[in-house]
Amino acid sequence: MKINDLDLRNWKNYDEIITDSLWLFPSRDNSGMHTPKYHGNFIPQIPRQAMLRFTKRGEWVLDTFAGLGTTLIEAKRLGRNAIGIEIDENTANMARELIEQEENPYNVYTDIIIGDSTKEETYEDLPNFQMVIIHPPYWDIIKFSKNNGDLSNSKTLNEFLERFERVVYLSSQHLDEGRYLVLVIGDKYSKGEWVPLGFYCMNSVMKNGFKLKSIVVKNIEENRGKRGQYALWRYRALKDGYYIFKHEYVMFFVKDS
Repeated sequence: MKINDLDLRNWKNYDEIITDSLWLFPSRDNSGMHTPKYHGNFIPQIPRQAMLRFTKRGEWVLDTFAGLGTTLIEAKRLGRNAIGIEIDENTANMARELIEQEENPYNVYTDIIIGDSTKEETYEDLPNFQMVIIHPPYWDIIKFSKNNGDLSNSKTLNEFLERFERVVYLSSQHLDEGRYLVLVIGDKYSKGEWVPLGFYCMNSVMKNGFKLKSIVVKNIEENRGKRGQYALWRYRALKDGYYIFKHEYVMFFVKDS
């Protein structure tokens, strides 16, 4: 089953597609309607790489934590139909405005659903998808909204993981067999201990009928939360015996048949 538009007879022509497990991006793509103003959104290069490699033009992509629509904007550029789920109404409305303003050269369908990605009713009437992208909150590092259903408001690690696994299960019901689920996740540091959210979430995905295909480590450059504070974070790291987060994970899974 062919799951992309690549012609391997011309494999040397695909310089844009990264095949290494270390992704180093010096900066985010802020072209068009992409914006860095939303605290916690991922860089557009991530969904772009995923869709180029593991989807075909005209196929369908689901983003379960849409934010300001990064995945949907890239989907329009690449000719993929895309639906995003966003729990915060204000964020969803801003995303719709940005997505609407992005050019649509391939006349594809994009939409943002205001809803809770842990609730079954949110997925009613959705089509089948050929890719699912999940970029959840990194537990409670950033509070994205005051909504109780927001994963960033989970009171405990177990609660966060249970709700995350619910998102995996529900979204997987709409993913075709043999197609890719892409998880973008980072770890956190709390009370003197490294909390490996990435590997906890990886296990949750694998428990739901997925095979792990690859783990990519992506660099994190100075983000909004640490902008201009590197010296302070370096002092804290030296003082408390830990290392400053400079990476996150992009994990690729295939739905088992």
